Amino acid sequence: MPIFALNQFRCFMALSALVSSSLCFAANDIRTQRVQFPKGSNSTVITSSIRGYEIVDYVVRAQAGQYMNTSLATRHGATYFNILLPYENETAMFIGSTRGKQFEGTLPQTGDYKIRVYMMRSAARRNEVANYRLEIIIASPRDHFDKKVPGTSYHATGKIRCSMYRHQSMGNCNFGVKREGYGNATVSITKPDGMKRQIFFKRGNAIGYDQSQADSSRFRAEKVSDVSIIYIGHEKYEIPDAVVSGG
Repeated sequence: MPIFALNQFRCFMALSALVSSSLCFAANDIRTQRVQFPKGSNSTVITSSIRGYEIVDYVVRAQAGQYMNTSLATRHGATYFNILLPYENETAMFIGSTRGKQFEGTLPQTGDYKIRVYMMRSAARRNEVANYRLEIIIASPRDHFDKKVPGTSYHATGKIRCSMYRHQSMGNCNFGVKREGYGNATVSITKPDGMKRQIFFKRGNAIGYDQSQADSSRFRAEKVSDVSIIYIGHEKYEIPDAVVSGG
């Protein structure tokens, strides 16, 4: 079999089997880009696109013990990213097709990490185009989790979409979040009547709420893309993953 055809075959089989690193060795199928953070910043946003079997490796230098938060925003449902450890070209430490479009955690090694953006075979074989926005944050755990909004005990504040009654149009509620890392956080929401709701997250998923107000309303949570939709009785809250993780 000719070398180029063999490479194409490998690419096809890797994507077909959801191989963790999306192996494709043909030079015209994979490109590498070194990530440079703006001066004085620990994050960057990359806006780009891939077509078909094209794969991009974004290479970022990081130290053992640093915190990484990487998220992919795209309307193309079959485009994901994996993360490969330094000196690793095959096995991924994070596989987007099975774990979603956001990674956060403490890095185990010093070296060049590859953030590999790729399209699943079902879409790649149709030569589809995926536009995407990739955000990468590299920080020390202390910088990420200890920094508070001035004058508050929260790591971030703002507004989320909410409603208090069944069939009520969605409005906005103020929130403050205390992050513990690894997707663990407490989101405190101020309702329109001034009362508070505290919603607890573990590993990025909403798991319950503070019932100290003798409140036994039914709790239910679901995930739609990168937003947690939470129901407490007739109340409804929409909390983006970025609120919980800081992405």
